[in-house]
Amino acid sequence: MAETGARPPVVYVVDDDPSVRDALDVMLRYSGYKTALFADAESFLEAFHDDWVGCVVADLRLPGISGIEVQARLAQRGSPIPFIIITAHGDVANARRALRADAVDFIEKPFEDSELREAIDTAFAREQRRLVDERHHRQHAEKLSSLSAREREVLELAATGLHAKQIAAALGISVRTVEIHKQHIMEKLGVRNVAELVRFALGAGSRS
Repeated sequence: MAETGARPPVVYVVDDDPSVRDALDVMLRYSGYKTALFADAESFLEAFHDDWVGCVVADLRLPGISGIEVQARLAQRGSPIPFIIITAHGDVANARRALRADAVDFIEKPFEDSELREAIDTAFAREQRRLVDERHHRQHAEKLSSLSAREREVLELAATGLHAKQIAAALGISVRTVEIHKQHIMEKLGVRNVAELVRFALGAGSRS
């Protein structure tokens, strides 16, 4: 089972059939997964927090809101948590709808336990990549925030390919001052040379 950093991943099971919920809970816990169980979409959506990590295993046909509609509502809220849709009433249209909405899988009941575990591990791996990307983004932003306004200007101009003399002319400062700024920038950002400095600056631009 994949781990997702400091926050342990949880399988959030949403199914209105108590026998199915209990069977999934036993199987998943026995396999080493943490679980949280919900009998309907409304109770799940009411409890849901944006910082939850793991995946949702939701039945297609739920009283009130369907599993696919739950997926859509969380997507509208900006939640990237992966979904696995399970159903005893599978059809091509719903399968396409779920997968187009980026569900990890659309699994028809009855299914093998290994099939669901494989889908969950795929979902957890997706979560792991997301958390790593978020951590890198935060680290990137923290480093950029340590730069002074002038250092940011030098960095942005360096990213366009300008040399020290051109940057100096653009900012109305000396070439020596530009070089000092570059040195300070590289120390703050933890880069070793101008090429890494430019890559960092280009990455900052793509995230802004």
